[in-house]
Amino acid sequence: MTKASVFVVLAGALAVPLAARAASPAPPVAPSPVAAPSPGAPAGSERTFVKQAVAALSKRYATTAAAVAGGYLRYTDEDGTGAISYANRKWTSADAAHPSQLWYDARGRLIGADYSVPLTDAPPHAFGLQPGRFQKFTAHVHYGLAGPNGTTIYGGAGAKTMAKGGGTVDDPTAEALVKAGLAKSPADVKFVFTFPAIWDAAIWLIPNPDGAFAEKNPNVKPVHAKMESM
Repeated sequence: MTKASVFVVLAGALAVPLAARAASPAPPVAPSPVAAPSPGAPAGSERTFVKQAVAALSKRYATTAAAVAGGYLRYTDEDGTGAISYANRKWTSADAAHPSQLWYDARGRLIGADYSVPLTDAPPHAFGLQPGRFQKFTAHVHYGLAGPNGTTIYGGAGAKTMAKGGGTVDDPTAEALVKAGLAKSPADVKFVFTFPAIWDAAIWLIPNPDGAFAEKNPNVKPVHAKMESM
């Protein structure tokens, strides 16, 4: 458009009575669509916590051997998210560098962690996380049995199952597992421990397009997932 034609357009616009222009307002401009943030994406202080966790844990627990040396015990098979869980059985997490659980994939890659505090009536305000990030777990038992060729068979049991053997989730024993029909003999029980009632927040330590707090991570592909039942 030349300067002359611009002048003609402007002159024509100025010649229109004000009342006429007021009666014909310019059409509103539709706002550009804005994608809603993923519910799994960290917000505010959560971003700081996730960054601290990634930095600390990637350095300290990059391998399953490092986790075991640090007091973490593997207690599950691979689950539907591709995670194999290790717990240090210290259920009150102090900070980002001290999770109660670590997750590894089937290749031994560190992929996530859990942070927990004892169960209370309402979700906690802890670690700078939104209370809604915490999931409630009731008390139960996890155990490992001797399998063929040196393998371990992982399992879990709730209060009703433990009661069948005269045991409780608060004080599980190998003998109670046998009486409940979960183990053939006490000698087959490699470990058994109480998973107490807690509030638990789980985060992915590797990049996740759905957010660090999402249930699953497209970047983790289960190899031979086996969901636990209690």
